[in-house]
Amino acid sequence: VRNFKLNGKMIFKIVFVILTILIFIMFAIGVINIINSNERITSKSEGVPQSEINTISAANYTNVLKTVHDDLNSYTGKEIKCTGYVYKLLDFKDNQFVLARNMVISSNHQYVVVGFLCESNEIKKFAENSWVEITGTITKGDYHGEIPVIKIKEIKETNKPNEDYVYPPDDSFIPTNAIL
Repeated sequence: VRNFKLNGKMIFKIVFVILTILIFIMFAIGVINIINSNERITSKSEGVPQSEINTISAANYTNVLKTVHDDLNSYTGKEIKCTGYVYKLLDFKDNQFVLARNMVISSNHQYVVVGFLCESNEIKKFAENSWVEITGTITKGDYHGEIPVIKIKEIKETNKPNEDYVYPPDDSFIPTNAIL
């Protein structure tokens, strides 16, 4: 049987060693949790299918339009689905049209036409000003400079939506690659 004498220095050393071990264990657990969470995030982003289609609504139409125009490289290759009416200009090719919406610019409902330039051989089947729903891929194109062009994969006639007007982009809108 041994008799231990504890003095102040001995108690301090024991407490110090125990606290050091606890801090090391907590640090190791934190590092393991960070590594595991990064693996989960990576696997989720890799698991998102490339064919996921992002729907554009009247509420976010101009925000998305502005964001894609401002940062075309980040959105090239993204698939989108949206509704608008067929709008053509004289200098368009036979397969080109704007998937248009009317953006209100004043309180007395004055508006300008805004939209994505689209390309589809199927557009010949649709009258100008008819409402269509499209699904397509954002690509880089040229119309008086580099702009986004939607290559149409699917186009079908639809009814005019209840909310056919859109409004200017929000100042509070925060563009992220996640919206598309």
